[in-house]
Amino acid sequence: MRLSLPSLSRQLKALLFSSFIAFQAGAATVPDGITETSSVEGISEFRLSNGLRVLLAPDDSKPTTTVNMTYLVGSRMENYGETGMAHLLEHMLFKGTPTTRNALGEFNRRGLQANGSTSTDRTNFFASFAANPDTLKWYLGWQADAMVNSLIARADLDTEMPVVRNEMERGENSPFNILLQKMQGVAYQWHSYGKVTIGARSDVENVDIDQLRAFYHQYYQPDNAVLIVAGKFDPDSTLQAISDTLGKLPKPTRKLRREYTVEPVQDGERSVTLRRVGGTPLVAALYHIPAAGSPDFAPLDLASTILSSEPSGRLYRELVTRKLAASAFGFTMDQLDPGIAMFGAQLEPKMNQDVALKALTDTIESIKKKPFTQEELDRARSRWLIDWDRTYADPERIGVALSEAIASGDWRLFFLERDRVRAAKLADVQRVAEQYFVRSNRVEGRYIPTPAPERAPANTRVDLADALKDYKGDPTYAQAAAFDASPANINKQTLRRTLDLPNGKVDLALLSKPTRGHRVHAKLLLQFGNEKTLRGQRTVADAVADLLTRGTDKLSRQAIDDRFDQLKADVHFSGSGTNLSIVISTTRDNLPAAIALALDVVRGANFPKDQVEEYKTQVITAIQNAMTEPPALASRTLARHDNPWPKDDIRYVPTFEESLASVNGLTRDMLVRFHKKFYGTGTIAFSAVGDFDVDAVQAALKKGLAGWQRGAPYTRIPMPFHTVPAKDYTIETPDKANAFFAAYLPLKVQDISPDYAALYLANYLLGSSGSSRLWDRIREKDGLSYDVGSSLDISSFEPQGSWSMHAIYAPQNRDRLQQALYDETSRVLKEGFTAQELKDGVNSLHNYFRLAYSQDGVVADAWIRYLRRGRDFTWVADLDRKIANLSLDQVNDVMRKYFDPAAFTTVYAGDFEKHKVEKTDK
Repeated sequence: MRLSLPSLSRQLKALLFSSFIAFQAGAATVPDGITETSSVEGISEFRLSNGLRVLLAPDDSKPTTTVNMTYLVGSRMENYGETGMAHLLEHMLFKGTPTTRNALGEFNRRGLQANGSTSTDRTNFFASFAANPDTLKWYLGWQADAMVNSLIARADLDTEMPVVRNEMERGENSPFNILLQKMQGVAYQWHSYGKVTIGARSDVENVDIDQLRAFYHQYYQPDNAVLIVAGKFDPDSTLQAISDTLGKLPKPTRKLRREYTVEPVQDGERSVTLRRVGGTPLVAALYHIPAAGSPDFAPLDLASTILSSEPSGRLYRELVTRKLAASAFGFTMDQLDPGIAMFGAQLEPKMNQDVALKALTDTIESIKKKPFTQEELDRARSRWLIDWDRTYADPERIGVALSEAIASGDWRLFFLERDRVRAAKLADVQRVAEQYFVRSNRVEGRYIPTPAPERAPANTRVDLADALKDYKGDPTYAQAAAFDASPANINKQTLRRTLDLPNGKVDLALLSKPTRGHRVHAKLLLQFGNEKTLRGQRTVADAVADLLTRGTDKLSRQAIDDRFDQLKADVHFSGSGTNLSIVISTTRDNLPAAIALALDVVRGANFPKDQVEEYKTQVITAIQNAMTEPPALASRTLARHDNPWPKDDIRYVPTFEESLASVNGLTRDMLVRFHKKFYGTGTIAFSAVGDFDVDAVQAALKKGLAGWQRGAPYTRIPMPFHTVPAKDYTIETPDKANAFFAAYLPLKVQDISPDYAALYLANYLLGSSGSSRLWDRIREKDGLSYDVGSSLDISSFEPQGSWSMHAIYAPQNRDRLQQALYDETSRVLKEGFTAQELKDGVNSLHNYFRLAYSQDGVVADAWIRYLRRGRDFTWVADLDRKIANLSLDQVNDVMRKYFDPAAFTTVYAGDFEKHKVEKTDK
């Protein structure tokens, strides 16, 4: 379960139109009691006689189904004393009904990836699974059951309460989250948007169970919900399944409470100051803006993008490049009622907050004096529409996006907002920015009286009926053909070959297949160097990879960003040590050009001095933040405990202080020398999965690599097993509401070992699934942790790996967490897993493997790994088969063979002294 801020501006776009036409025209058989009401670009709305609305968005190009149930209830509906109820009920609906007592465990056994989220305007329950009509009908049945039969039992609430507190405390660890909450509280005088979704601690901890049940029965009803089914499914049988399950629920007789609170226009600056331990300084400015349905929202969203994007944004230029801040940001919240836009900057401790805040607000409020340009608008619009394209092309993301649009007034707003962005004129963007980004409409860190009111236009909720009357959307929408995503077919359809170039070879894995929106995912891996040639180069190697896109001999940082935007390409460069990875997501026609540009960037990077200094500031700020965070402290402690290498070895893990010193010592000359010596051809792998032209891609690679020097010869750096003595650490983190537990056990085993399949399943049953032993005990039964689990990391290259465990929890619950961990691991070692756990785990993993095969990005990444290991998708199919053939004795024997509680190194990081004092005082 998770909290969701009111969705940050969706920044999404359009795709092509065609093969839903037969369905839209009435080819589907509509059962009695269901009426089709509207259809836009392949998405059709139906209404049941009990008031439930249904959206069907079929897409056969990916063999997965995603189901969202959106209830039109969020923290906006909560009254005094009721805060946090919507979020509590998000948790409680998973606790069970008389027929399904552990919904999350049942989801896991059936291979569903499921969760929920709560915001101000809606609560959303969603699940994704490998397309299967039986699984779909079962899940629809569960949704019907949970809608009217959830127990909302006192005992369940008691066990879940520590988990909710844990989630609350996790949010309280973030200075930004708390600053945003406080600023919203000051911004809204009467409207419920001023209350944080998770609720007041006193309301949550003292919630009346009968009042909570009454809230559930009031809002969790068919006429207050919208069901969204997206991905691969049969519309006819799905409508029938909906009729047979959710359609059987009676139409409610109660009346929903009328909402009438309107936030008055703010008539003067407001301020808030937050003081807490840890982290680095922040300054921010918040402004009231129109509701998501308003015609002014889209141009104002574009104005926000112009101000906050990096590196073209005005805030970036005025704060970061002038060294007044380490970074700058901005976003809008699209909500049913008038929402907010927030802008801010993160500072180094030595930076002046007053100067930074003045520069921030002056930049935002000087638009009338310094009007926006057409170039700025075109760049912002391009980025917005690229994001829209990517969301609409993904059946799993489209359901969430439609859910957010529903919460903002109507699902068709998802398309209407795209149209409004397309049509936005420079004059409109300029007008709304001048109207809303004014001093009297601002919340910041100080108060200053004004001689006369400066008020933004009054806002009201928008009636979308006229705007959406007869709305049909983009007529160019198109559907993609189905693809068999089995390992055997992936192997069969993938072209695997080697490009033998004069200056080296490139290993290829190219899987061309139809996709929605003609999308394609690609990955390029460049490898160089060894443990000897990379001595003393750890920080330099990281910085070179991070700074590649900051400029070349021919292109500035902004020009690089703009060119990738023009190619509708989402491109990420990352690397450290011996590796550089480039991940590309774009469209069929743009992939060759995106590859060419990416290679130009890598070859021509020139590391501008100002960008190097800016990068150093940002990394130093991030390290300073990490030095007070429990998870970062615990993870670094474990990594250094298992660290036998000398300080100049690339495998060495430095202290935070050593990292700061190393980053401070970086110079442009160091980066240029490293790039010249190590980057080049020699050891390169490339994969692409999706809709693309195989010949055009190969031609782009040949041309982009032609004439490039060979890089430093690559040899994989070994990571041999070594014994690590067990040790227990306790780290004090003053004033942190959350604590973190981490444990590490080194293993001398390789993934070709006969034990690997059993070890993989044993870890899954112990702590990597939604029905694992650790999850059931610590999360579900005891309610001690929001996130708890175990993980396995086993090498493919040598007998070396690790078994680890983790949990976040309240510092005062440390003893209870330790006892629960001891109880569950001891019970597994003594009694073993059960036959039912084995059966459920095998089935669940099989379904998760199937789900992974259908994700183009996952397949592209897997092909890179397999190319480097001499493998193909037979590997994962064999692993799936081996897991299915495991006996219970094999799994339990392997668990006992490798899992040694006494050999774990543990770290507990948190504010334990504070709670020790509180306990003593009591």
